Amino acid sequence: MTGSTRSSRGLDDRRKRLLYRCWHRGMREMDLILGQFVDEEIGSLTDAELNDLESLIEVPDPDLYAALSDGAPLASEYRTALFDRIKSFRPGQAA
Repeated sequence: MTGSTRSSRGLDDRRKRLLYRCWHRGMREMDLILGQFVDEEIGSLTDAELNDLESLIEVPDPDLYAALSDGAPLASEYRTALFDRIKSFRPGQAA
């Protein structure tokens, strides 16, 4: 997979921005993890979850990747239910 498979058509501006930012992280592994998650979930995220996602994507790629893949520590403000959903997400599976 080389990029988003989801059209941004029908999404509000906030969701469009998040879809783009999750696919353009700078570290390919993070593009795939966050990008695939938002491809499937962006339309159903609540405002609170969007807030959590906006906060989470500010974490530097190496730190976020380590937390998602190796269980490295992550500051408590980022350890949300959304973080847990992303960590357990597998493309093609219903959430």
